[in-house]
Amino acid sequence: MYRFAPSPTGDMHIGNLRVAILNYISSLQDKSGFILRIEDTDKERNIEGKDKEIMEILKKFGIKWDTLYYQSQNLKFHQEFGAKLLIDKKAFLCFCDDETLEKKREEAARNGVAYRYDGSCENLSDEEILNNPRPAALRLKAPKTTQKFVDKIKGEIVFEPENIDSFVLLRADKTPTYNFACAIDDMLEGVTMIIRGEDHVSNTPKQNLIREALGYTQEISYAHLPIILNMDGKKMSKRDNSSSVSYLLDKGYMPEAIANYLILIGNKTPCEIFTIQEAASWFDISNISRSPAKFSEEKLAQINREHIKLASDDRLVELGFSSPDLARFYTQESSLIPEIIAKIDAINSAKIIPPQWQKEADEIRKVILNMQIPHSFDELKIVISDETNLKGKSLFMPLRLLLTGAEHGPELKDLYPLIRSDIKEIVAK
Repeated sequence: MYRFAPSPTGDMHIGNLRVAILNYISSLQDKSGFILRIEDTDKERNIEGKDKEIMEILKKFGIKWDTLYYQSQNLKFHQEFGAKLLIDKKAFLCFCDDETLEKKREEAARNGVAYRYDGSCENLSDEEILNNPRPAALRLKAPKTTQKFVDKIKGEIVFEPENIDSFVLLRADKTPTYNFACAIDDMLEGVTMIIRGEDHVSNTPKQNLIREALGYTQEISYAHLPIILNMDGKKMSKRDNSSSVSYLLDKGYMPEAIANYLILIGNKTPCEIFTIQEAASWFDISNISRSPAKFSEEKLAQINREHIKLASDDRLVELGFSSPDLARFYTQESSLIPEIIAKIDAINSAKIIPPQWQKEADEIRKVILNMQIPHSFDELKIVISDETNLKGKSLFMPLRLLLTGAEHGPELKDLYPLIRSDIKEIVAK
């Protein structure tokens, strides 16, 4: 069982989408199922409607989930399991207030050491606990043994006991921390494999410790994906427009192309152009490089062109192209959907002819409107030249303007077969 667990706190990042796609592909391979879990427990940061936006984006990419969960609906289970850990003496109540803890963090920073909770509340007596008026958080007792797990991308990863302190499970207001909610939900939902970003590597031993303390024995496998860098070699941030999935879709990249590229980068694949369904036949998470991958919009544009060429007529119409054949034709000049649509629209719109070509254009229009349209462009050119005595640039420039609405563009000889049947309507505008 695989899962994708986004938070409804902002726009979907390409790194999040990559996680969703790779989990989904893996679920298709072993048919174990795919869960969408909206991690909405951070009420202050949640943005209304972002959960629905996430779902709509996933649908655009053809990602289907078998089960939908909202993490907040599991709150009672988080609290019940917290109580169990306390009763079993695997967790303890911590009455340290934020001010005290912040002072200890500052002291650790001054000493140049990583902050670790010092266990000051771990051995309180029952009397001290009962008589303490402050609200208490719940902490898991720090491990005494080395924590290890094998990552399918990074190999074996080891955490020594001194690197994991008695971390918080439930805050003083009885809401779960990220690690506790995540660990419990993965356990309850029967997740068997987690593919996520490498920024979660340090969370993995904590989540394993939580489930181990609860007696959960089902093994969960992990694969942590390297970060995606921009072309400057820096981690992509919100300042990088192309880090936003919505930005890429709005700019004119097909979901098929974006998915293709996110599977391709940093990966060993048998071919360069493919669909999610095709990738499911050969995808292997262990083939992904341990090194960060650079995101290139130039490369994405190339892949987008190929997907426009391969798309069915129905799919191209769905994307807004009035003529699928022209859409494929114009990939030689443009990569983005709006750019290609603009070129097709220019053919079918009223033409603005520059004054220096107006006389010639009028002559050519008159000939075309009164002729029987020939099968080849060469024949068309000969007839127009014979009727108007126009040659060279004086023929081709006004003719191009009449047919395409632009002074530059593709070879008219190549375009002609695609517009021949409508050529009279085209030049009449």
